[in-house]
Amino acid sequence: MQVTTLEWVITGLVILGLFVFDFYAHVRTPHEPTFKESGIWSAVYISLALLFGLFVAWKWGGTFAGEYYAGFVTEKALSVDNLFIFLIIMSTFAVPRIYQQKVLLIGIVLALVMRGVFIAVGAAAISAYSWVFYLFGAFLIYTAIKLLRESGHEAEHEQKRDSYIVSLAKRFLPTTDEYDGDKLITRIDGKRVVTPLLLALLAIGFADLLFALDSIPAIYGLTEEPYLVFTANAFALMGLRQLYFLIGGLLDRLVYLSYGLAAILAFIGVKLVLHALHENTVSFINGGEHVSVPEISTAVSLSVIIGILVIATVASLLRTRHTNATDA
Repeated sequence: MQVTTLEWVITGLVILGLFVFDFYAHVRTPHEPTFKESGIWSAVYISLALLFGLFVAWKWGGTFAGEYYAGFVTEKALSVDNLFIFLIIMSTFAVPRIYQQKVLLIGIVLALVMRGVFIAVGAAAISAYSWVFYLFGAFLIYTAIKLLRESGHEAEHEQKRDSYIVSLAKRFLPTTDEYDGDKLITRIDGKRVVTPLLLALLAIGFADLLFALDSIPAIYGLTEEPYLVFTANAFALMGLRQLYFLIGGLLDRLVYLSYGLAAILAFIGVKLVLHALHENTVSFINGGEHVSVPEISTAVSLSVIIGILVIATVASLLRTRHTNATDA
């Protein structure tokens, strides 16, 4: 897949333009988005992501388009799980609903920047060392196990992290417990102090950093093309703010989502290990020769990922409906 510097620049400018538009059209004036507004713009950004996949198919072929769609679906699913953490952070810091859009948008931009760095590092590592796939695969399997162990206790783990971030920030920065509109920094008695809005943003930024550690190895298990990795991440993050307000009340009902994501990460981890064995150059494995193992195609990967998400979502909704009916 050949992507020119000009195509990279144009893509970056378009993505930046979409975020700037989002800020001036929706975030600049503090307000709580309506369900209709959130639904329309969520649909717009998902449509843009799907249309970009068609552009990839036209420009570089169906194989790369399949890799992009598999990456996008995976990153979008992981992003939905991130929304639950964002919801906990907003509750912990008691961020007023009308200011949550600003925190989310800035946090999402920071997430894309951090992921861009990880994507570049990952691409360089893969290009130089084929054994990196062993590390990525093992890390994803470990993450899947960790996700299973923490399932149902996400709130406790996130609140502990938030408490640590607040303690660290207050140790080095003058802070206030009072909000001053949507300001991140305000003045009290002539002194600059950090508002809870900035503390919430720091917590989201730290959460984004942890999410990037999971998501980048996962998508490199589906495509080795940095351009597809970056665009899939960018389109998955776009519209995440609207999705937060659209399905915020539904997040509590997705009780099996963590199990589904753990299964997806484990699946991609195994796929990476198989790929690493197929491309093996490590001397103590098969004498440094390639190992004849089956590889999982992009079509199979996409089918498995979508299938797991559908099963996890349907099972979650059926479980919570039954629970609600029993409580009633």
